[in-house]
Formats: sequence, C-alpha cells, structure tokens
Amino acid sequence: MRPAQIGFVGLVLFTLAGLAQAAAIDQLRSFLADTKTARGEFSQRVTAGKKPPVASSGRFEFERPGRFRWSYDKPYEQTIVADGQKLFIYDRDLNQVTVKKLGAALPASPASILFGTNDFERDFDVRDDGERDGLAWIVARPRTRDSQFDAIRIGFRGGVPGAMQIADSFGQSTVLTFRSIERNPKLDADAFRFVVPTGADVLEDR
Repeated sequence: MRPAQIGFVGLVLFTLAGLAQAAAIDQLRSFLADTKTARGEFSQRVTAGKKPPVASSGRFEFERPGRFRWSYDKPYEQTIVADGQKLFIYDRDLNQVTVKKLGAALPASPASILFGTNDFERDFDVRDDGERDGLAWIVARPRTRDSQFDAIRIGFRGGVPGAMQIADSFGQSTVLTFRSIERNPKLDADAFRFVVPTGADVLEDR
C-alpha cells in the first residue's frame, strides 16, 4: 500500500466543528450534530522515519454515516470510495482495486469520527488539547489496544478543520491541512458508487 493510501486509511479522521470561541471538543460535537454532508480540498504530508516526506493533495466529499469519496490528484491519482457497505481503494497507475468491508475498516480509525455515527467517544478517548498555531485542538486516542493509531489531533478554526495530525504505531506521521470546505451541500449520489475499471485487478478481503 502506497504512503498516500496509508495516510488516508490512517487518514481519514479529520473532523469539523461549530463555534470558534468554544472548546475544540464542543466544536466537534456541534459539527457532527449539524453536518450531514461536506466537501473540500486537502493537502497531505506523510513522514516515516528518516525517509523524505511524501506530499500529496486532492479533494473529498462525504455523506454521513459511512459514505465518502477521497481523491488524490497529485503526485499520482488514487481514489478511495465508501458506499456505506464496502471501502474501495483504487490505484490508477497500478490499475488495482482493493476492497474491504466498511464495518471492519472504520471502527477505531480516524475515518470513523468524520464518516461514521456520532458514537465516536465509544471508540476514542477524546479531550481538548489547547490552542496553538491559531487553532483549537482535540486529541483522540483509541480505547482499544490493538488499534494501529496512537493519537489523532484535529485543529479547528472558524467552525471547520484547519489541520489534522495522525501518529500511528509504525512510527509514521501524517499531517493534513484543509481548505474550501463547504458544509451540507447537495451531493450527487453517484459520487459514492464505485465501478471497477475494465481490466483492473481486484483484491478483496473476505
């Protein structure tokens, strides 16, 4: 799995929020209660040990619970789609699709906070983590000991996420920044439907 893919499935927990002056955890709860759909753009930087950082960027859209599209445009094209039942990871260069059951992929992962239900505090110990760089932060730690994520930090500004930091148990760090976020837009249902490209290799978890 490429760094961009790990960054996302490591990724996917960026979370948004309500009032700028409120505590970050209150912003998170407010956002989850008031936001059904969203879309925007992101930049991502993945660092692993002494290796050079890997930078990427793209677009996202989601409809809670359990439906999202996360598209990498640069430096190479990858698409990650969840249709509510399954998770599809498509590498265009390799012409390869990895398919996972969504129920097995989301719990206790970053994605479960943003794309799942409002029960995130069942799977995470979530606390306010102060203010820095003009953002109000939360830190979320998985309650289960077998999670591949050590800590997830999300910084809020003006009711939307400005940044997210993910540290995993393999020593890899993922930093995301977000921009042009639109809350509750009307989304095309086809955005969350994935059709396997002709000739693509399919790897499916049973």
